[in-house]
Amino acid sequence: MAAEERRQQETLTLIASENHCSPLVREACSSILTDKYAEGYPGARYYAGCEVADKVEILAQERALRLFPGAEHANVQPHSGTTANLTALQALAGTGGGILGMALADGGHLSHGFKVSHTGKVFDAHQYGVDPDSGLLRMDQIRDMAKEHRPRVIIAGASSYAREIDFAAFAAIAKEVDAYLMADIAHPAGLVAAGLLSSPIPHADVVTMTTHKTLRGPRGGLILCREELRKKVDSSVFPGGQGGPLMHQIVAKAVAFGEALKPEFKGYQESVRDNARAMAETLQERGLAIVTGGTDNHLVLIDLRATETTGADAEERCLAAGIALNKNMVPGDPRPPRVTSGIRIGTAAMTSRGMGIEQAKSLAGIIADLVGGKDPASCGGAVRDLCASYKLP
Repeated sequence: MAAEERRQQETLTLIASENHCSPLVREACSSILTDKYAEGYPGARYYAGCEVADKVEILAQERALRLFPGAEHANVQPHSGTTANLTALQALAGTGGGILGMALADGGHLSHGFKVSHTGKVFDAHQYGVDPDSGLLRMDQIRDMAKEHRPRVIIAGASSYAREIDFAAFAAIAKEVDAYLMADIAHPAGLVAAGLLSSPIPHADVVTMTTHKTLRGPRGGLILCREELRKKVDSSVFPGGQGGPLMHQIVAKAVAFGEALKPEFKGYQESVRDNARAMAETLQERGLAIVTGGTDNHLVLIDLRATETTGADAEERCLAAGIALNKNMVPGDPRPPRVTSGIRIGTAAMTSRGMGIEQAKSLAGIIADLVGGKDPASCGGAVRDLCASYKLP
């Protein structure tokens, strides 16, 4: 644990899926609630002694509903975003039911029906993509595929898509083919909660997310749904998908949701977005191609095909210089997933350390240098200085 704390303190995290939560959230994660089994739901547990656990879970639910206005029910028990997606899809589609999600290679997630995921095996899964030139979603293609396959569930959401998603357009397609709409906002959840991106709540039947990315909470999942789907969703989570909830994570979710309800959380999210835009602009000025031409959220996807550097090469060089980011496929990528032709950058963690636009531009310049072949040793000093100046929260 001490070694990991040193690693995080001395390494600049630019992985879009990661963030640094507050000391209070970490304290909650390590609380005595880890010892309590609370199988079931508040008021209907299968173990005695759950009176405190009930209060904790109800508080987390109430705060989640305040954070996402218009949501009618919150299930805070999913252990992860993938668990949330799998159980929500099981509730809506049923075993063997049809689902339509975004292809992993084009920016989707494993749990959106990728062939090696349980969601690709349990359900009749089909995948839509993006325009290979612009990198943008093609709503006409999604509509055509929905009409062809008539899925029970259409998934709107991504893990490496830098633009705002039109949930109203997705809802119109879902209505046209009599499908449920499930929105996965695992990545931009914090920006949505802060009102900086449009909310899927008015349009989607179910909304899933993680609580640890831009929401800056503990690792875990969350499902929001319409009241008429409450019983289906709850029974799919428990006893369908998992047993006892992790009460130490649920109390940490309650703490994180409380932090996100404070006014300063919007300012933090604005900085996350501004830093991402500054990085994208600087990288473009240095001659690197940005998928979709920019960003509306916390992440930037860089296409390296015009360079001699692979995604794996760039990831290795950056880590050697003290920057943790990840190789990532780009639309139409000719390279395999372990190599890739792109890298993905996220600004949530650096912003949690207090860094702003000036630091974002500096880091983008360092990344451009490393992609261009500069020796990581010559860049490490600048990264170490940033880490020393901007401590973990």
